[in-house]
Amino acid sequence: MCPAKFVLPMLLLVSACASVQIGRDFDLAAFESRVQRGVSTQAEVRAWLGAPTAVGVAVESSGNRYDEWAYYHGAGNLPDMGNARVKILQIKFDQRGLVHAYNWSGEAK
Repeated sequence: MCPAKFVLPMLLLVSACASVQIGRDFDLAAFESRVQRGVSTQAEVRAWLGAPTAVGVAVESSGNRYDEWAYYHGAGNLPDMGNARVKILQIKFDQRGLVHAYNWSGEAK
């Protein structure tokens, strides 16, 4: 008998139970308890949460531009991701590197 006949079904069985994780988990409650708009700096946010998962620029309809950092984390089990949990935190910094605003989604308080 060919061992490959047993390997493929075992791999499929293992992958069916596999969990998937994207991004890096972060403590939203700790961030919210510390952050102060117009006061907290990029360096402080990095110390609290680590390096951002993604960086970019937000341009508002008024034309104001802000550096934007994003933190996200998602986890679930394959192949049914119906139980997946995702949370996203986006932070806007003004030209001085101070927190201008933030928003989060995906995690019930």
